[in-house]
Amino acid sequence: MPGRLLSTFARVAPTPLPKADAGKTHPQSFFYPPSYDYEAPPVKSKTRSEESLVMDIFNRHKHDKHAKPHEGDRKSPKVEAQGAASMNMNVESPPIVFYNSAQASTGAIFSGQLLINVHDPYVTVDKFEMRLLAIVTTKKPVAPHCSDCSIQTTELHKWEFLTHPTSLRHGPHSYPFSHLLSGHLPATTHGSLATIDYYLSAVATTSLGKITYKRNIDIKRAIFPGNEKHSIRIFPPTNLTASVKLPPVIHPIGDFPIEMRLTGIVQNKTDSQTRWRLRKLNWRIEETQKFIAPACPKHISKVGGEGKGVLHEDVRAIANEEVKTGWKTDFEKGEIDVEFRAACNPGLKPLSDVESPSGMSVKHNLIIEMVVAEEWAPLKKLSQATPTGAARVLRTQFHLVLTERSGMGIAWDEEQPPLYEDVPISPPTYVDGCEYPFSNSSSRSGSFSLEA
Repeated sequence: MPGRLLSTFARVAPTPLPKADAGKTHPQSFFYPPSYDYEAPPVKSKTRSEESLVMDIFNRHKHDKHAKPHEGDRKSPKVEAQGAASMNMNVESPPIVFYNSAQASTGAIFSGQLLINVHDPYVTVDKFEMRLLAIVTTKKPVAPHCSDCSIQTTELHKWEFLTHPTSLRHGPHSYPFSHLLSGHLPATTHGSLATIDYYLSAVATTSLGKITYKRNIDIKRAIFPGNEKHSIRIFPPTNLTASVKLPPVIHPIGDFPIEMRLTGIVQNKTDSQTRWRLRKLNWRIEETQKFIAPACPKHISKVGGEGKGVLHEDVRAIANEEVKTGWKTDFEKGEIDVEFRAACNPGLKPLSDVESPSGMSVKHNLIIEMVVAEEWAPLKKLSQATPTGAARVLRTQFHLVLTERSGMGIAWDEEQPPLYEDVPISPPTYVDGCEYPFSNSSSRSGSFSLEA
């Protein structure tokens, strides 16, 4: 099914971000608008021909030949800083997975060690810090050639490892870090309208220049399955009623059962009977992506003022199938029982459900269409049914929650040992309510007596 695109103006209500650290400033709303911007991770450049590379080297050589001495000295420290030391990271925590919905999730702990490997005898580090950044990239920005409208960067946390000049000797130096990622954050999403990514950006300022390190973080969300959902749909003006049993959650890989019972298919009259017969059934799973593209301060007049943006919507089918047989019809009870299995198409890379205050949302719906034909039969000979020529298309939809599989994982707060107040009642304590004096006579003979 081809996607549909809708562009309208919408207003985004800023949602306050809970304070992670006391005494530190954070943006008032998550992703929209950002407090200040950082440079986005470098994008892989396209392959160039050999002729263009040779001309690039020739022009660089020509430029360096006529360059002034102070200009060449200004570029050299950056190369020397990278050669003097390098940076790497060891992640100690398991993959980041938020369990349950954004309202009930406690988040996940991310910890590791940032390593600086000094190659020279020693290097003086003036400042060493690392930031956790959330980057939202818009595929359809308000201004097509404006980087501020296309990319919004938000700082979620900041580590300051060294705040004063420190001399590091030759060899590796480790700096441990840890942070509790809040469970309300949206998972890493790469949609057709926008993307949400998380990065770690570390910068060490030395006397020779800067040493940088960037690493992306993949955040997932898994919702635990609960009770099965039961829904009832009525199709007026007929007496047909559909009762559907759905799974609580579905996954990008794997199928799931759908059970449906259609009642009210028979209507008896004085001498005849009118009934509906199911001829065909179609189902599909639609994925609806919505994103509100914000505007930078330069182009805020295009959307009508601050706090507004352009709403984009894209709908696509991630699975569909036609069912022609496989149901059971019982005209005596007036019921039709239908059972089939549905599954998402992994080749289309379906996205998990997302609801972000930044204006991005991803939802899924199961749409069922049934074609029923009317028949007429006399009460004396019900087996001799005659089609009347009337037919109807019954269409209904149900909301589905698509999420990653939780596996054997549990939330981090459920892994901690019990606290003192959580320890159950212990066995009764022994109270010393008796005295055991030894008499002189008994002590001589080796025996003793008890007195209350």
